[in-house]
Amino acid sequence: MRFMIIRKADNNTEAGVLPDEKLLAAMMKYNEELVKAGVMLAGEGLQPSAKGARIKFSGGKPNVIDGPFAEAKELIAGFTMIEVKSKEEAIEWVKRWPALDGGGEVELELRRVYEASDFGDAFTPELREEEERMREHLLQSGKQLGAKP
Repeated sequence: MRFMIIRKADNNTEAGVLPDEKLLAAMMKYNEELVKAGVMLAGEGLQPSAKGARIKFSGGKPNVIDGPFAEAKELIAGFTMIEVKSKEEAIEWVKRWPALDGGGEVELELRRVYEASDFGDAFTPELREEEERMREHLLQSGKQLGAKP
């Protein structure tokens, strides 16, 4: 099962405050533990919403809204993608998140990622083959999730 650990934004992440050396070291240690356990698939921090945009569709037409966006608590500051055997195992990994983050006041959200089998008959053999081709192409091009250019 794949899970995404979502690091919620706060006033500091939205202000572009970068982590100090101690937090960077703690996050590197946490990520190293995930990698050594063979559960980490990807992980990235996100720039503040001021550097982003939202694209809202209405009547099928896109409307672009530049950041920043209000309500930092509803925004995402980063993510870690893991693959584990159960939700309980995922929660145990989240509990090990570095306490230094957010001065000990960080909010994380854990969400399971859909797998092809979750879609039942709607995910036809033809669609499965197409997805396999796309995944293979991404792997060959080095553009899988979390890859650096």
